[in-house]
Amino acid sequence: MASSVWKGYLSFGLLSIPIRLFTAARGERISLNQLHEVCHSRIKMPLFCPTCDRKVERSEIIKGYEYEKDQYVLFSDDDLDKIEPDSARAMEILEFVKVDEIDPLYYDASYYLTPEDEGKKAYSLLLKAMEDSGYAAIAKVTMHQREHIVVIRAREQGMTLHTMFYQSEIREVAEFTHQDKVEPKEQEKKLAMQLIESLAATFEPEKYRDEYMESMQAMIAAKQKGQEVTATTHPVRAPVIDLMDALRKSINAKPAASASKKPPVRSISSGSSAAQAQSTRKSSKKAVG
Repeated sequence: MASSVWKGYLSFGLLSIPIRLFTAARGERISLNQLHEVCHSRIKMPLFCPTCDRKVERSEIIKGYEYEKDQYVLFSDDDLDKIEPDSARAMEILEFVKVDEIDPLYYDASYYLTPEDEGKKAYSLLLKAMEDSGYAAIAKVTMHQREHIVVIRAREQGMTLHTMFYQSEIREVAEFTHQDKVEPKEQEKKLAMQLIESLAATFEPEKYRDEYMESMQAMIAAKQKGQEVTATTHPVRAPVIDLMDALRKSINAKPAASASKKPPVRSISSGSSAAQAQSTRKSSKKAVG
């Protein structure tokens, strides 16, 4: 059973719906450990106090804010509890907005928002009203020692919540915001539209996969068996000199969907092989390379 990351109430006018948040997505990657080249032992990072010249336990650690070099304001858990806002226990809907008015640049992490048993009726009512109206809810919630601005969206199976960046966190990059715009020729725009239409498709996220991770898994399996790994070949690319010619060639060329490419070596059938490789290395301290 999945563990919830937040428990509290979703407040909507005079309605308070008991809810839980569950992480909706998590990045997948293969972690490589740091080893000592001489003996292939895993490098450890102990908690160490340079003043006391000894290792310390986690129970000895407190939090502090450095306001000057080596000068800290200290905080206990009780101190942090004193300043905890109402949004730590209940997220109040502040307003409703149209989803297409929100720039995706503001989206951060995604969560499933589920009701407790006693709140299912009110949850269903709000979900249906949001579906029919086409509105999403803007609210605030405090978790992980931070107050987040969030957007709550109605989906077919229920509500999803997305934390968002604040305006002050959106970085302005001069090369992006102040770039000179070059007006393309009408014929160039027409060919560009043809190229877009030739590659148009319905979004199917299951088509796409992490080919680099698959190649990493395959390389781990190959090295375990003492096999050589075939290097990936990369096309030679050069700046476009003749834009019209490049567009015509792109349209005439058969589109190669990146999602259908195969990794350079055979993928292992299960992601557990990487973990098995680490376990084998840990028990025998014998590296393969």
